[in-house]
Amino acid sequence: MSRPPVSYLRVSVTSRCNLRCLHCQPACGVAGEDVLTGDEIVGFVRLAVACGIEKVRLTGGEPLLRADIVEIVGALASVRDLKQLGLTTNGCLLPEKAVPLRQAGLQRVNIGLSALDPVVYDRLTRGAHIGRAKAGLEAALDAGFEPVKVNVVVMRGVNDGEIANLARLSRDGRIEVRFIEYMPFGQEPAARERYFVAADEIIERLGEVGELVPLDEERGAASAARYRIAGHEGTIGLIAPHSEPFCGACNRVRLTAEGRLRACLIDGGELDVLPLIRKGLDRATMEHLLAQAAAMKPAVHAGTFCGDMRRIGG
Repeated sequence: MSRPPVSYLRVSVTSRCNLRCLHCQPACGVAGEDVLTGDEIVGFVRLAVACGIEKVRLTGGEPLLRADIVEIVGALASVRDLKQLGLTTNGCLLPEKAVPLRQAGLQRVNIGLSALDPVVYDRLTRGAHIGRAKAGLEAALDAGFEPVKVNVVVMRGVNDGEIANLARLSRDGRIEVRFIEYMPFGQEPAARERYFVAADEIIERLGEVGELVPLDEERGAASAARYRIAGHEGTIGLIAPHSEPFCGACNRVRLTAEGRLRACLIDGGELDVLPLIRKGLDRATMEHLLAQAAAMKPAVHAGTFCGDMRRIGG
């Protein structure tokens, strides 16, 4: 089976973040920055869309830390032939930003919320308060985003006891809760074994909430296998890069916060495009870059988890 063409671009607009989550940031914390200007981001995306990109997601770090994020969203929403524009956030700044983002043209929001218990959330984020994240989820729903996807990175001994509680959020038909196998970026080799919870075990834990019914629609290039818990109106997603790699269907490339075009989230393969962006890209060059990135994608990832999640953007 041939791989689908590259049609999905994720853009890390900053490597700055207001949280220090265990699965993403080192314990000491790191200083991030905004390397690309808003105009550079918009120009790159506009040209990429002209070359076949149909879907764009803005990530970080925490993208809402950028003072110009609403303006960037507004400019991207006006790009001709862009079919879907989304953003991934930890939700803590959404109470103030949800309505302006929606009005600017943002279509989808994913919120990283890997615990509901205040103590667990505090440990997972190394000191953040759950109240802001919960308020962000409510703000996204009130602003009319639907579905809101709640991303849960499952870590053994940290938040695996929260699986059932988080799954109950899917009672609301406007929410899809997506459970993600832990990916040990920037961690010592032993971290995967210490924290890893396999998809099969996650499914078993979900069974504590109710019967898990697989959804029959074609998965295609989607990363998540989707389910519904009997009696719930919302859905459950399961992303299993270890247990069920979907490399053969992957249609994604990533523009990192440092201005590098990355072929594979897990194994890397990067092209330094910042000098080209600063010099001025044309359509022929963009077509060549996207073709290069597509050719660098592995048939099946090797699980190297090279790089820094806060600059790659997930």
